[in-house]
Amino acid sequence: MTNLPDTSNGRVADATKMNWVDRFAPAALRPYLRLSRADRPAGTWLLLIPCYWGLALAVGASGAGFAWGDLYIALGCTAGAFLMRGAGCTWNDFTDRHIDARVARTRSRPLPSGQVSPRVALLWMVLQVALAALILLQFNRFTIFLGIAALIPVVIYPFAKRFTWWPQVFLGVAFNWGALLGWAAHSGSLSPAPVLLYTAGMAWTLFYDTIYAHQDKEDDALIGVKSTALLFGGATMRWLFYFQVAAVLLMAGAVILAFAAAPPAVLMLALAAPWGFGLHMYWQLRRLDINDPANCLHLFRANRDTGLIAAALLVIAAAL
Repeated sequence: MTNLPDTSNGRVADATKMNWVDRFAPAALRPYLRLSRADRPAGTWLLLIPCYWGLALAVGASGAGFAWGDLYIALGCTAGAFLMRGAGCTWNDFTDRHIDARVARTRSRPLPSGQVSPRVALLWMVLQVALAALILLQFNRFTIFLGIAALIPVVIYPFAKRFTWWPQVFLGVAFNWGALLGWAAHSGSLSPAPVLLYTAGMAWTLFYDTIYAHQDKEDDALIGVKSTALLFGGATMRWLFYFQVAAVLLMAGAVILAFAAAPPAVLMLALAAPWGFGLHMYWQLRRLDINDPANCLHLFRANRDTGLIAAALLVIAAAL
């Protein structure tokens, strides 16, 4: 990757230029917040948005509209996503610290650059998990069980690129768990609708994280780690289109199941969520250059808006 920014002050190379960590956080906390990738908030959004989808879908299925308890769930999901994304990134960077030191884009991260020691990084991870557990314990028993089960794919994901060309599948399993949690926190159980929504999120993750992986494909090939970017190569655009179609159809199926008893106008509004979601992915495909790392990073970050389009339309439909 060329034209990397100056990282002599500790800033991570792919952090957003005006991020709050490097501008406002106390200097002593910055290495730890960078380790949690608080200076790169796109991933927090991508973990959080499926929680909002699942909650909105559950409210829409109930037909009763939003209650104050749903705001409490949304706030809990927001704080929990921030903490668990931070813990997951800390674990990921701990396991990848030797690989990251050999990749231009990642060697400025806190562990390979020496800002944080491996032992302290693990302690920081435990602290974040403990705080997230306190939030999880506020929900119903079934949601607590689901939240604990979510730790399994989080632990496995960093190792996936060592043994499969499809590590993005493992990321999708972990990053979209919130679709199940959001539904379960409201309903106390699961049904086919949130499961379809979850698989839609997995297809979306394959879409955006394949774009993200194209930033590092040359370094990854030299080091010997795997990704869908390397697997697909010149066929990437075709595969991204498949993932886009799958995400839209699966989300539409989830919406139809959840809003089956709703008035036709409400169902049609809810179905605007997957179509708006898909149109934004199509917009990305029209602008993607897989050989331009800056373009890949920009479009990866744009997926925050992709997910929020669907979330906003689902919330509006559920509120009617």
